[in-house]
Amino acid sequence: MSVKEEVIKMIETLPDGITVSDIMAERYFRQKVDESLKELDEGKGISHEEAKKQLNRWL
Repeated sequence: MSVKEEVIKMIETLPDGITVSDIMAERYFRQKVDESLKELDEGKGISHEEAKKQLNRWL
C-alpha cells in the first residue's frame, strides 16, 4: 500500500471534526511505531531487563 493510500485509510478511520494538526500527529505517531516495530524485527531492540536498568539510571 502506498503512503497516500495509508493516509487516506487512516483519515477515514478518524472521527469527524479532527484538525489537520491532529491528522499530522496521528500519521507521525503511526510512522514512528512502524519504524520501531521494524527495528525490533531486525533485532535492534533491547531486552526487558536492559530497559529496566536504563530506566533505573534515568530515574
